[in-house]
Amino acid sequence: MLELKNVKKVFNKGTVNEKVALSGVDLVLNDGDFVTVIGGNGAGKSTVLNAIAGVWPVDSGTITLHDTDITALPEYKRAQYIGRVFQDPMMGTAATMQIDENLAIAARRGKARGLKPGITAEEHKKFYDMVKALDLGLEDRMTTKVGLLSGGQRQAITLLMASLRKPDLLLLDEHTAALDPKTAKKVLDLSDKIISENNLTALMVTHNMKDAIAHGNRLIMMSEGRVIYDVSGEEKKNLKVSDLLQKFEEAAGEDAVSDRMVLS
Repeated sequence: MLELKNVKKVFNKGTVNEKVALSGVDLVLNDGDFVTVIGGNGAGKSTVLNAIAGVWPVDSGTITLHDTDITALPEYKRAQYIGRVFQDPMMGTAATMQIDENLAIAARRGKARGLKPGITAEEHKKFYDMVKALDLGLEDRMTTKVGLLSGGQRQAITLLMASLRKPDLLLLDEHTAALDPKTAKKVLDLSDKIISENNLTALMVTHNMKDAIAHGNRLIMMSEGRVIYDVSGEEKKNLKVSDLLQKFEEAAGEDAVSDRMVLS
């Protein structure tokens, strides 16, 4: 469904600040895959997501989505195929607009827009049912400005928005990192539910190795801009955090294990 072939990206090339972010990434996702991505700081995790989303052009290599080469496609044109939830709960929603208005914007992503009523009666009912299913008590606050919601509530709404049009690919970029542990678990459980019910293909970046093991059907580890470990099925289910640390140390050296990864 998604294929990256020898994707490379260097920032600030030819300067003292040159940084090799991706050094030849090869990755294939099948329909329905839910892949978790882990690695130390600067491993290239978020850079891969940005490359797929089209935030900036890659230096070389190809990105193919459903047999269509999207390598040169601008970000706004990829938006009709790709949904994304960011680390910052403030991103992904319009803070000064109501919950129902944000959902209406998401429902029209990639479509032509005219001067028809902003939200139809049918959409009101649909959005109400979707928000009620979140079980956060927000269905009776549909006219509340999103900026007044908590971080967890905003991420839940962003998840709905990102998956509303059933994208070919859902990108989750450390979308629980800014939340407290209890709220993070709720959002992760909600992510599982949305991905499963809609049969979405998803790529989730995380620093938390326990979450990476517990969620999804496949796990990849990155280091120095490349994929160094790819595991799925029963082997993934039987993984322990100590196994992942060992794999990371084997590939990157013991000194490369960041404090944040260990604490996770």
